[in-house]
Amino acid sequence: MNQNFAQQPSRAGRSLAAIAGLLLLSGGLGLALTPGEDRATSAPQAIVKQVQVANPSSDTANVGAAIVTWDQSLAQNQVMLCAGPPNCAPCPSPAQLQNSPVKVGVDSADPVCEGELHWNARRPIPWQIFAQGEYVGPARLQHVPEYRLRVDDELEFVYRLTRNEMTTPYRLNVGDQVRVESLTDPNLNRDLVIQPDGSITVLLLGQVHAARKTVTELTDMLDKEYKRYYKVPAITVTPLQVNTKLEDLRATVDSRAGRGGQSQSVRVTPEGTIQLPAIESVPAQGLTLDELKREVDERYAQVVDGIGVTPILTARAPRYLYVLGEVKTPGRFELVGPTTVMQSIALAGGWNVGGNLREVVIFRRAEDWRLVATKIDIKGALYGQRPIPSDELWLRDSDIVVVPKQPILWADEFIDLVFTRGIYGVAPFSGISVNFGNASSF
Repeated sequence: MNQNFAQQPSRAGRSLAAIAGLLLLSGGLGLALTPGEDRATSAPQAIVKQVQVANPSSDTANVGAAIVTWDQSLAQNQVMLCAGPPNCAPCPSPAQLQNSPVKVGVDSADPVCEGELHWNARRPIPWQIFAQGEYVGPARLQHVPEYRLRVDDELEFVYRLTRNEMTTPYRLNVGDQVRVESLTDPNLNRDLVIQPDGSITVLLLGQVHAARKTVTELTDMLDKEYKRYYKVPAITVTPLQVNTKLEDLRATVDSRAGRGGQSQSVRVTPEGTIQLPAIESVPAQGLTLDELKREVDERYAQVVDGIGVTPILTARAPRYLYVLGEVKTPGRFELVGPTTVMQSIALAGGWNVGGNLREVVIFRRAEDWRLVATKIDIKGALYGQRPIPSDELWLRDSDIVVVPKQPILWADEFIDLVFTRGIYGVAPFSGISVNFGNASSF
């Protein structure tokens, strides 16, 4: 140690105190004071400020301490540096420092009167936020409160039999099979299929309309008609195969010979509809899955009873954002998750030297396709000067992010077009050579 420095303990104490203060501001190091040999003796004490540190593992708050000023008369051997312990005395061991529950940083949830938080608003924060091994991240809030379908979304409708008791008598349909029997004349007995015109053909009576009638109504009608030939016809109608519309629908969506189950895959068309068997076109764009299920169930109930569907979103429509201008690899990038402006620049390989990060432009299409735009300043954030940038916006589908050139690059292009390619290209001056190609390096 320098002799002059050693001969001035008060100056040494002040110097170490200043160094400790700088380290506290830049790296999150705390300052702890340890009195000489005897910890119980009265030694100069640091002035500390109690800071409330939220503990994510409990409903209470841990009280930490951060040095805000100290006694400048401290001797050299009374000052020790340590990594932000919750209390200022005594200084913890290296093993305790490694497991210290306090890190210093900025939290966007902290209150601020106006503007945004800066690095001078640093405070102790729970170290668990930056714990290792948490690459999957916490279970954050859902991306959207409710997802509404859009064009090119892919859905799979799973069909199932409800097997619920009907509140009204079943009415025979085309394709249903019935058995007509008579206790009086067994020659009348026969099995019949309801024809496409809704009729059946019976002995003596010929064609009789049977579709849209209940079994009781058909029995009473046949018994009444046969009374012209028999005093007591004693007709009985027994349904053998019913609900043929339902079976036809099940056969249409039957995938048991392939991927299994009874389902139908559809895609939302550009007009916002889907096509399903038996009910044709159904509006889907802008609906949630629950709303779409209710709409489809109601439409099927008007056609056939006993069927229920469950829509499943199998693939979302691709979402893209476009990054242009002064970036390494401009182009179109797929949005696979929530993405911010700085993340979009990272997708494009970062920014080029000469990009105007103070005036990044975002173009966006609203719900009615009108164009809106805004300018943001992310230079301070990308250079580590703004910890909680208010310009770090969330992007959405079809957004265009443009990183414009700085004025010096505009001037470079102007000089290149007017002079290098223009005047010198038309009338070159012999013996004169001017190169403006590296003007952007100034």
